[in-house]
Amino acid sequence: MTATAPIIVRLFGRTDVGQIREHNEDNFLVADLTRRSRGLREDDRDQTIGEWGSVFGVCDGMGGAAAGEVASQLAVDIIYEKLIEGTAPTRHDELAQRLVRAVEEAGVRIFNEARADRTRRGMGTTATIAALLDSRLFVAQVGDSRAYVLRHGKLVQVSRDQSLVNQLIEAGQLTEEEAETFEHNNIILQALGTAETVQVDLTFVDLERGDRLLLCSDGLSGMVRTDELREVLTSFADPLDACRELTDRANRAGGHDNITVIVCDFDGSGLPQSLPEGDLAYKKYARPEPPPGEPVRTAPISMNPETGTPSEEASRESRRLKVGHTMVGIQFSLPDTSATPLSPATEPASDVARFAPGDEPVSIPIDGLPPAMVGLMVILAMIVVAYAGFWLLR
Repeated sequence: MTATAPIIVRLFGRTDVGQIREHNEDNFLVADLTRRSRGLREDDRDQTIGEWGSVFGVCDGMGGAAAGEVASQLAVDIIYEKLIEGTAPTRHDELAQRLVRAVEEAGVRIFNEARADRTRRGMGTTATIAALLDSRLFVAQVGDSRAYVLRHGKLVQVSRDQSLVNQLIEAGQLTEEEAETFEHNNIILQALGTAETVQVDLTFVDLERGDRLLLCSDGLSGMVRTDELREVLTSFADPLDACRELTDRANRAGGHDNITVIVCDFDGSGLPQSLPEGDLAYKKYARPEPPPGEPVRTAPISMNPETGTPSEEASRESRRLKVGHTMVGIQFSLPDTSATPLSPATEPASDVARFAPGDEPVSIPIDGLPPAMVGLMVILAMIVVAYAGFWLLR
């Protein structure tokens, strides 16, 4: 429900191409949903949460050429559009459901766009989207962009990377230190637009006065250590200065990727003065069931009108997309968790991508005439043609 006392958000966002990439495939979203205003104009940097709430998000596109930029721009546009549809949310479950649906809808539409335009095949984007209506901040996560909250000098990651390296860390096969030099630390397990559906990880944080939110792409978190992020966030009071310093540090560290940062400060009597120690952590939110009768959204597939099954073209396209994505949406067989942890020089025994059991097999026809019979028929046909040509030319 909407806070009765005011909650004030002071914020800034910044995106930078980095030192290596030729163009920027990142995008970010900052919007006051009540005023239908998005951007970083002066009045957007200081918001009072209204009945519709506010949203902040980072999307890191991928796909090469202009495709990654298109995917991330589509994501922020679609999510914003979906969040201002209908009537204002009045309950936590309503806001949570609306946020998840908005992210899922972005995934469906990016997937369809990629399938319709051959120049954009394989495009996708991460999405880390935070929304609040009162003191409870929701975070919807797809991919490996991140959300952190700084409280009393302690910086906590409140999102979870959907990446191979994080899966290995959680399985006990890599340490945090080994992960920094792991060969496959750029592989993410899903992204918006690379499959027909995504699993949105929905988490929440109960805010208190003085909390600071950091949203960023891996162009920052992959280049600047957590303790250095905390140092900047505690040293620079103005969100604008903090954003500038964070992007500058990522560039000084090499700037290997695009860098996108949003910093939000929360204040106002609508927030509690303090919460129990240890309350700040990664906490999943039990996703509410969709309202009765609401259809499950999936990407449309061309159907054969006579048989009611996917058309040949749709089946080929589905297989092509699955085969084409080597970096996103793949599964890895993890070593036994009881095994000795990997050293930096050791790779998992199963470092080969495999498709999930539900993927469609590619059928190779093997029935028909025996090869010897086919060869004999070809030879006979050639003899007949040659004989006919001889008589015609006489």
